[in-house]
Amino acid sequence: MSGVAYGLLDADEVRPLIGVLQELYAEVYAEPPYEEGPEHVAQFRRWFRQHLGQPGFRLARAVDVDGLLVGTAYGHTMSAGEWLQPQVGEPPAHVHGVPKFMIAEWMVRGPYRGRGVGRRLLSALLADRPEPYAILASNPAAPARRIYEQLGWQQAGMIRPKLIPPMDVLVLPLPANPIQ
Repeated sequence: MSGVAYGLLDADEVRPLIGVLQELYAEVYAEPPYEEGPEHVAQFRRWFRQHLGQPGFRLARAVDVDGLLVGTAYGHTMSAGEWLQPQVGEPPAHVHGVPKFMIAEWMVRGPYRGRGVGRRLLSALLADRPEPYAILASNPAAPARRIYEQLGWQQAGMIRPKLIPPMDVLVLPLPANPIQ
């Protein structure tokens, strides 16, 4: 999309941006089907600070010509044997037993959706990852869930978080990166 610049940032480069990322989160997740409120935004801020300290942290961002953050995707490495919590059932052994790149969030402002911004963010984020799989949790009712499926993500389990509805756990083999 013209008028949008993309970049990859490490944890040190992202720390000063926590406030603007929190604002983006609040805007995106206030929409249906999420309808998240202030307690969810506060939880995001706590989780985000924890994610910054994880190995392999990387954030892809999209900024418009006015400097507005229009979208982001970020994640970090999960060690072999780690899985999203609280899990329902056993994860697939071939994925559970190896390191994974866990995408914690993928957010794009409404006016920029359907223009390729989100796909470019995911592609940049997953490019050149050393882990054999990427993993994420998705609300089954969210439009993003269908997009993931179209991009080759496969359901590998479920989690039941406390503050939000049950989520599908999805896996994508890497470096096969079909998000072009």
